[in-house]
Amino acid sequence: MRNPYDVLGVSKGASEADIKKAYRKLAKAYHPDRNQDDVKAKDRFAEANSAYEILGDAGKRAQFDRGEIDADGKPRATGFEGFGGFGGGRGGGGGFDFESAARGRGPTGGGGIGEDIFSHLFGDAFRAAGAGPGAQRGPQKGEDVAAELSVTLEQVGAEEKLRLSLPGGRDVDVVVPKGVVDGQTIRLRGLGQSAGPRGTPGDALLTIRILPHPRFTVDGADLRASVDVALEDAILGGPIRVPTLTGAVEMKIPAMTGSGRTFRLKGKGLPKKDGTRGDLFATTAVTLPATEDPALTEFAKARRAAKAG
Repeated sequence: MRNPYDVLGVSKGASEADIKKAYRKLAKAYHPDRNQDDVKAKDRFAEANSAYEILGDAGKRAQFDRGEIDADGKPRATGFEGFGGFGGGRGGGGGFDFESAARGRGPTGGGGIGEDIFSHLFGDAFRAAGAGPGAQRGPQKGEDVAAELSVTLEQVGAEEKLRLSLPGGRDVDVVVPKGVVDGQTIRLRGLGQSAGPRGTPGDALLTIRILPHPRFTVDGADLRASVDVALEDAILGGPIRVPTLTGAVEMKIPAMTGSGRTFRLKGKGLPKKDGTRGDLFATTAVTLPATEDPALTEFAKARRAAKAG
């Protein structure tokens, strides 16, 4: 695969938000549902997902930047000092027969360890050209399949395990991953179409759809909600009940709290990739009694008269 930074069109110093924004733009543009007859779009979609699997994960991104893994997320080969270089003919300085191994006559017979090493370093280019006319191509990979999983905010918050039916009738259990965002596509390796007895199965490209919630709106890993506050509580202050994904909790507000004031409840948001949770931001909405309150009416009249006088 190409350099994941080039795939997403971001610089090496791009922020996490910039990477996520670039990925979502590409995923939306090349999603299989919108490009059913475009093979190139399908390839670009898969490429964008593979790039985001590395750059969207802080640990994998750091490994890639340090050169520890390649663009496919595989460990890079190191420690070839004992092989004596590539120009020493048979055996080289370390006693390894490059020529015979490249022709498939290594210590283990056909397709020896030399081919495995060169294939890891140079990929299909070596197998097609450097391994000689008698070399066999690697196993064919089956087709990828696309699927969608609709989840509630409660399921995202609880990181629930859900049953998913893939195209073809296969049922699998999927755990809602930490840090998932609406529209994000996750690659489930080996759960695509079969390529026959000698091939490897394709992957399932699972797009997560977070269902709208009647009370909460999502802001990254944070949640936002409007909370009704009775007039007497707004004037006098004290504890009020605030809904969260796991049930209502008490929150103290100061006296004379008006509508539109926002309070933060730490850790009451959605899970993040690093294992922490976002916050819940509750904005007050002062409410009046549902029916006329004579005492309140008289109080309001007295206040108005006092201001007028």
